[in-house]
Amino acid sequence: MAQVQPITSTKDFNPVQIADELGRRFAAADVRDEDLFVADNIKALKEAGLVEAGVPRELGGGGASHAELAEMLRVLGRYCGSTALAFSMHTHQVAIPAWRWTHQKFAGAEPLLKRIATERIILLSSGGSDWITGSGKAEKVEGGYRINARKVFTSGAPLGNLLMTSAVWDSEEGPMVIHFGLPMNSPHVKVMDNWRTLGMRGTGSHDVLIEGHVVPDAAVSVTRKAGQWHPVFQIIATLAFPLVYSVYLGIAESARDIAVALAKKRHADRNVLSLVGQMETSLRAAQLARNGMLATVASGTPSAESVNEVMIGRHLVERSAIRTVELAMEAAGGAGFYRAQGLERRFRDIQAARYHPLQSGPQAEYAGAMALGLPTDKIF
Repeated sequence: MAQVQPITSTKDFNPVQIADELGRRFAAADVRDEDLFVADNIKALKEAGLVEAGVPRELGGGGASHAELAEMLRVLGRYCGSTALAFSMHTHQVAIPAWRWTHQKFAGAEPLLKRIATERIILLSSGGSDWITGSGKAEKVEGGYRINARKVFTSGAPLGNLLMTSAVWDSEEGPMVIHFGLPMNSPHVKVMDNWRTLGMRGTGSHDVLIEGHVVPDAAVSVTRKAGQWHPVFQIIATLAFPLVYSVYLGIAESARDIAVALAKKRHADRNVLSLVGQMETSLRAAQLARNGMLATVASGTPSAESVNEVMIGRHLVERSAIRTVELAMEAAGGAGFYRAQGLERRFRDIQAARYHPLQSGPQAEYAGAMALGLPTDKIF
């Protein structure tokens, strides 16, 4: 296949179409699943202009909508879960400042967005290790903060340029979390080689060790109380999870397609019909839940209520997508047990849907408190 050329400067930019073209190439070349980071795939996405897809056109980017970014990731997820999940971490870190620049007229987001568009830098997210409580230590020093931390699940770490992270500062008013971007080329930053997992083996989600890097005061974008929701985190949660869970929907859809193709080769007795029908029903539930998450994003401003709706959708996608792939394994019969069919990899990759916040316990508590009119600011 001919190399896809960057077209973000034209009105014809279609990130979903580009993702499909590249995804087919990734699937054709992807014959191993041995803890190897999908570096070539991420480089291809970069060359094709998808790194800046979510940056507003006025700032030099592709101007893709949130729904278009979700579809881009869903399509990538159909071909390679590791590529899609690693890239979703960059994509949502672009979508958040883009939303703030567009909807809140937040000028502070502009320099970062312009860098993404012009330099095609790749942003990293430290994921669950930087949730509401924060992690790592920030020590106040002259002109800034000295950071010591170990950030886990840093997907795409081997190729990242800027880690969007945080650390906890013990201020006189109590523990505070400071947010900042940390350059991955700092001599005080080291990518560990410890990503050995059941699934999503190619995401390169190694731990990142930070030892003594000093963040200037001017580089701190947000300071908030540790251990409770903040309006910025309502934006993050509302925007990020429809994108991340679009990846898992794509994995479930591809598992369904493989299973249907294999089931057609079997004798279609009542058991096979039932399994395929249950699989179709579970997949539809995942699709409807993901679409509901996107509708929440489109309907208004991020808030405690939008977090609730998105997290309910996130839980429903998790549960339904995992069940879809389980049923795909059964519907395919013994043929699905062979690696060459691609189902077992999808079965392993879909398990990662369990581990993003809010996990099932806190999500249920949050939804229950919301229904009963109780505070949710410390449920996470």
